[in-house]
Amino acid sequence: MKKHYTSIVVCLLGFFFLNAQDTIPSISTNHKSELPNWYTHKFEMHLGAFFPLNNTQVRVGSTSSGKGTLLDLEDNLGFSKYTTSFFGTFSWQASKRSRFDLNYFYLSRSTRYIIDKDIVFGENTYHADAELEAFFDTQILRFSYGYAIINKPKYQIGALIGTHLLFGNIGLKAETNVGSAEIKDNLDFTAPLPDLGIWNKFLISRKLAIYSNFNYLSLKINNIKGRILSYNASLSYNVIPNLNLNLGYTGLNFRVDIEKEKLNGFLKWGYNGPTITAMYAFK
Repeated sequence: MKKHYTSIVVCLLGFFFLNAQDTIPSISTNHKSELPNWYTHKFEMHLGAFFPLNNTQVRVGSTSSGKGTLLDLEDNLGFSKYTTSFFGTFSWQASKRSRFDLNYFYLSRSTRYIIDKDIVFGENTYHADAELEAFFDTQILRFSYGYAIINKPKYQIGALIGTHLLFGNIGLKAETNVGSAEIKDNLDFTAPLPDLGIWNKFLISRKLAIYSNFNYLSLKINNIKGRILSYNASLSYNVIPNLNLNLGYTGLNFRVDIEKEKLNGFLKWGYNGPTITAMYAFK
């Protein structure tokens, strides 16, 4: 993770340096009409593909079984580290300084795997050499508001406040040696994860722009304790009027501790990887 943050900081410092040296093509500050059209549109629709590297740890226990076994989904249950998913974003530029964003992300993962040690998960113990069916389904809905503290024709720098709503469901299933019976357990949860952050957008030319944001917060709400850290950096190219292609790198890393009646759970998940997005802008 430190390498990701270092890369983002280096990129941002580079863009600040370029701006200070005035190597970005001049854009008049007197006439809004001279700004690139794609930079001033009121609404944007983003559809893209995400290719993350996953790192997932989970523990699900109960009052009868105890805390449960700490599992690495990729190493202990055979989940693939690399996945492909799709996401969408709708943005509204409410004013020169105010912006609202609504994001949706979905990822479904499953595996069949012969375990090499006993696993306590939920109410049951899954013994070594058993073949398990496991799944981990996730939906993330994020709403955020951004305000441009610095608002210039060639760049904007501002603050963000938002919340991720994480809808998760993770479970195991295995057949027993008694007839065709099976044992299974699952943990489904909804976790609200608020966050605060900073963002910026720089015009490199009338066709190119860079956007980045960084968000973090740790909070406990009722029986759910969560910590979230997310970031994004992308390069946007205006192909034709109203249509942009974006190439970027995105990461979301969170930890959720859950206590429910007769059940307690822990989930730590990080997914980080490249994205490619098409953006359509309109008024």
